[in-house]
Amino acid sequence: MNRIIKNFISNRFLSRFTILFLDILIVLFSCFTVFLIRVGFSGFTQEALVNGVKLSGLIMTANAIFFVLFRTMRGILRYSTFRDLLQVVYALTFGYVLAFILANTVFSQYIESTFPRFFTMYVVNICLMFGFRIVVKETYDSLVKARENNINVFVYGTKATGISLARSFKSMPDMHYNVKGFISNEKEMVGKEFLGARVYLYDENIYRILESMDVRTVIISPQKMEDLKGSDTLNEMIDNGLTLLTTPPLSEWKGELTTQEQIKELKIEDLLPRAPIHINMQNIANHIEGKRVMVTGAAGSIGSEIVRQVAAFNPFSIILVDQAETPLHDMRLEMMNNWVEVNTECIVADISNKTRMEDVFIKYKPQYIFHAAAYKHVPMMEDNVSESIQNNVLGTKTLADLAVRFKTDKFVMISTDKAVNPSNVMGCSKRICEIYVQSLAKELERKGMRRTQFITTRFGNVLGSNGSVIPLFREQIRKGGPVTVTHPEIIRYFMTIPEACQLVLEAGSMGKGGEIYLFDMGKPVKILDLAKRMIRLSGSYDVKIEFTGLRHGEKLYEELLNTKENTKPTHHEKIMIANVQEYDYQVVKDQIDSLIATSYDFDDMSTVSIMKQIVPEFKSINSPFESLDQLQLKKAII
Repeated sequence: MNRIIKNFISNRFLSRFTILFLDILIVLFSCFTVFLIRVGFSGFTQEALVNGVKLSGLIMTANAIFFVLFRTMRGILRYSTFRDLLQVVYALTFGYVLAFILANTVFSQYIESTFPRFFTMYVVNICLMFGFRIVVKETYDSLVKARENNINVFVYGTKATGISLARSFKSMPDMHYNVKGFISNEKEMVGKEFLGARVYLYDENIYRILESMDVRTVIISPQKMEDLKGSDTLNEMIDNGLTLLTTPPLSEWKGELTTQEQIKELKIEDLLPRAPIHINMQNIANHIEGKRVMVTGAAGSIGSEIVRQVAAFNPFSIILVDQAETPLHDMRLEMMNNWVEVNTECIVADISNKTRMEDVFIKYKPQYIFHAAAYKHVPMMEDNVSESIQNNVLGTKTLADLAVRFKTDKFVMISTDKAVNPSNVMGCSKRICEIYVQSLAKELERKGMRRTQFITTRFGNVLGSNGSVIPLFREQIRKGGPVTVTHPEIIRYFMTIPEACQLVLEAGSMGKGGEIYLFDMGKPVKILDLAKRMIRLSGSYDVKIEFTGLRHGEKLYEELLNTKENTKPTHHEKIMIANVQEYDYQVVKDQIDSLIATSYDFDDMSTVSIMKQIVPEFKSINSPFESLDQLQLKKAII
């Protein structure tokens, strides 16, 4: 029987007419209650009864009009909020005022009325209507919302957003959370109660308190999330087996949270120790506004985000270049939906195809180029050396030469930390690209030509980019494991895609030509710790971790700066300029031409041998090309 009642209450709503009828009955009950209190049973005469009926009828009619005007019957009683109760107060106030005026003017000869009598009925009426809604709400909560699938939670945060969060859980139908308490870092808040739940201090005792109250989930208010992001507190909670959830920022709420889908699991990105990045928006806008901007690799994770950020600075046009047809089509649809006012051209092209790219330059005449197109996966390029050279090196050289020929203002190349003391083919190919554009910039400066400003940006791994470790771990965890880590000691630097692209735009705006900009990537992260935290974050504690061994060309530690290099600061605390070795352009050009020609023989050993001549610090690790280093060492000894 109890189950039948729960299901009925859970799935049935009173109609608007029924709610209006019940509210009018409450008005009638209030009138007769006050009438009986005033006259008592001894004074219960026919004349008094007639007058009471007339007065009650007038009050009921006046209030019914304002119930309809203020729509007090449109809500669902068990989900009543403060705003709903306020509407009831407004309706009753106007209703009783109208009834009092009519009773003392139009109907004064028929109805005996006094202000104290009206005020008493008004107060009783408000109390009964509030009580009616509270009883319905509490009955529903006790019968239905205490279901077995509801989750006991604490809310971290006692500011406005934290309280609104808890109120949403109590008022919305599909919020299956029982708020057992609040967590605060402010000692003056400890011991207070909100919505019937106590506030506890975040200290070493909080985990014992949570366990005693059978709470394994903490929902962090978005306001508090900004303070805790990247802090040890979040990691401590994860390490203590808590499930952490959060919500969109308060600015994205429409009064209150409305659905369960708005409650999100914490992302691993929120746990990484990184300070927020601030960029000079005005300076970037001055360089991009009204310009024809080309982005190569525009369908990739970095390129597509650059496109999104550039679109916000009102360029004259954006030329999207990529050889991946389907992802480029997706970007085209995104631009049509979100930036319809921006003139967008989508070009399916291979950047190493000189004839095709020359045609693109002739047609669109780009003034600003962001070169993000590259093959980037280390093991893949170790097995496909010629493709690495033909796409990364030849593609960059082709674009750079065309940029000079067509008088492009700026050419910003996206490089990688793997270009520093490279240990693999991919990293070395990017270092060769750096050398070429830098030497070309110096050559133009030496000749005093109207020069394109060549700027290189170098940073580490990007969170969530295509093929990166976090999406891989997330998918492995979803499938129940195992999570594969190459080595227990391997570490990497991480940055989010939007952060990296913001710094690329900032570096592009400040560059004068020939610089290699380094980004402050924060603290390096141990990949094993990253995997463990992602497993704990998912709540899947039985997922195993397996070590697969370092892949071809993979280092334990990535570097952002060659040991022979040093840096100098810029006006942005997150961006530095590397002092690197300068190269003679003609020598570099001849070496790279030879390298490209050799790559078409598809002789990997010969190709890599030339790469090592151009970049002497290139030492292969865990790769067949280590034999070339040993051969060079023997020659040096002899």
